[in-house]
Amino acid sequence: MDDIRRLRPRGSNQVGMSQFNERVVLQTIRLHGAMPKADLARLTNLSTQTISLIINRLLDEGLVLKLEALRGKVGQPSVPIALDPDGAFSIGIKIGRRNLDVLLIDFVGRTRERSTLSYTFPDPDTLFAEIEKQLALIHERLGPARAKRLSGIGIAAPLALGGWQKLLGIAPEQAERWNHIDIRERVQAMTGLPVQFVKDTAAACVAELVAGRGHSIKSFLYVFVDTFIGGGLVIDSNLRGGPHGNAGAIGSIPLGLARRGDNAQPAQLLSDASLFNLEQSFIAAGLDEAASFDGRALREPWRPHTLAWLDHAARAIALTINSASCLLDLDSVIIDGSCERGLLDALLPQVEAALAYYSWEGVSRPSVLGGTIGSDARAIGGALLPLYANFAPDNDLFLKSDK
Repeated sequence: MDDIRRLRPRGSNQVGMSQFNERVVLQTIRLHGAMPKADLARLTNLSTQTISLIINRLLDEGLVLKLEALRGKVGQPSVPIALDPDGAFSIGIKIGRRNLDVLLIDFVGRTRERSTLSYTFPDPDTLFAEIEKQLALIHERLGPARAKRLSGIGIAAPLALGGWQKLLGIAPEQAERWNHIDIRERVQAMTGLPVQFVKDTAAACVAELVAGRGHSIKSFLYVFVDTFIGGGLVIDSNLRGGPHGNAGAIGSIPLGLARRGDNAQPAQLLSDASLFNLEQSFIAAGLDEAASFDGRALREPWRPHTLAWLDHAARAIALTINSASCLLDLDSVIIDGSCERGLLDALLPQVEAALAYYSWEGVSRPSVLGGTIGSDARAIGGALLPLYANFAPDNDLFLKSDK
């Protein structure tokens, strides 16, 4: 019951609140599914008359539709109101260190179009040319009428795309180019749509918060296992970015104690628990490193190397969870990733077991859960930003500043 109350947007019957109330109604349907007007009035604390006026406006705007009447109950048949999938569209762009994903999602969050470009490391010229091409194709496939319903573009990318170039084996000049590029500005120059930017793992956390387990978990640490492992932080049902956007940046957490007089700094989590490490293990064994992202990782001859990586990564992630729990009062930790689902399913019980290697005296041990979105989480999270900016009661829901 507490979760339902927490997810219940509340409207106001005061004059001058019409747009806000429209967004409250849309958000209520998005969170709880199609329902009759009477249920909408009860959940939003709005009068039945106000709800009727709002629904009529939303029907005229093409944002909701009426479903088939529910019969068999006492009284008049009730007509559920649902979001119209064609009511609005949004584009999500994920720029990663290994591939580019461009998604088109509709008003209910379903993916309508998807394109992927793979690479060893992103070249700016090639990457932005591909983005411009895909944006043009999306407009063409939508057609003039539906293209007018595009609400915006959300970009998900690492904050330091040119970082850790030595670890990746990338030439300094290649990495340096990204230090002088404003990704949002470059994409904005291609379109008249509003463009928003968010850290890639924070975008993945948004997707889990909105469309995954986040509905029922108030505070959680989000872990995303990718080429480099990263994360996000949700406190009191809000994504927290911090003044520099780095809240939840678990990849940078040190895994050891620095020694006085030792020039070697302790390794970071991303140096021990990233898919990049699994790739390097495969390469050293003369195996195809692409197996890190597909089902071959758990089959011979990749399996022994994968088992070794799972053991090492699980212990490193467990240490990070233990450290985070000493600073944050977490309900849970949610782990997802860009890897094939079988590999994630193998990682979760190992992390759970590895938590027992650390002392929990004086601190509560959070539950560990698997994420529900998978590889597309970053692009989907990016695409959700414009939809929420335009149609949610709190248009800064995912971009709150902690300054």
